[in-house]
Amino acid sequence: MSAVTDLAPAATPSAPPLLADQRELARARRDRIDRIAKWVLPVLVMAIALGIWEFIVRYNAIPRYILPAPSLVFTTLIADWWSLFPSLLITLQITFSALAIAVIGGVGLAILFTQSKWMEFSFFPFAVVLQVTPIIAIAPLIVIYVSEPYVALLICAWIVAFFPILSNTTLGLNSADHNLRNLFELYGASRWQTLLHLRLPAAMPYFLAGLKVAGGLSLIGAIVAEFVIGAGGRGSGLAFRILEASYRLNTARMFAAIILISITGILIFMVMSLISHLLLRKWHESALKREN
Repeated sequence: MSAVTDLAPAATPSAPPLLADQRELARARRDRIDRIAKWVLPVLVMAIALGIWEFIVRYNAIPRYILPAPSLVFTTLIADWWSLFPSLLITLQITFSALAIAVIGGVGLAILFTQSKWMEFSFFPFAVVLQVTPIIAIAPLIVIYVSEPYVALLICAWIVAFFPILSNTTLGLNSADHNLRNLFELYGASRWQTLLHLRLPAAMPYFLAGLKVAGGLSLIGAIVAEFVIGAGGRGSGLAFRILEASYRLNTARMFAAIILISITGILIFMVMSLISHLLLRKWHESALKREN
């Protein structure tokens, strides 16, 4: 019996670790490909789309005042940078000022709502009214009551960006775990201690989601307000440059200004996404890297 046991083949414990290593290498290879494709594919698709656009314009000899080629738009963007860039700065100033006011007002009002249900019942419908009323409809009224064009533009952009901050933060503050809230009450925590140590951390992902939405909406609100209200001269934003170019049939400059607006919106969204990732990556499920 001992001889048979001695002749039996020994177990090979190295096989399972080899399979695990192979799976790990395959997973790392897929992650590397995904990271590369995340940046390469959008650039490739955009390049193909621009190439098709260029080909259609040149092949059909479309006049530049109807549809300019991407190459003409790019050269116009470079040539007219001296006038477009100051207008971009004006639009950005309105956008970020409105966003900052929306954050301060939205978070402050959301905290007030969660501390008093009577306040929420009383004032939340007014916030809904501001959200559902088209800004293009109330902008002329704002012009009547506000004599300063910059302040009128700021109010219009703030109205558009305010509601996502308010609604998301209110939802987040009310979504704190009820068992933890009961535990805080059991240990005698005050209302403000519960807000600071439980409700505000719980509301952080909701607030950051609203911030990403409000960032783009504040830019849209600034552009729409500029179209409706108008501000010529040195205080003109990109919307005024688009109107000015349309009056002169300078379609290439119109496209250049629109491209600047699009790039600005993309950059705002990327910055807000980066802020969200940096604040949530170490503790929230939505930003944690999954192992499987």
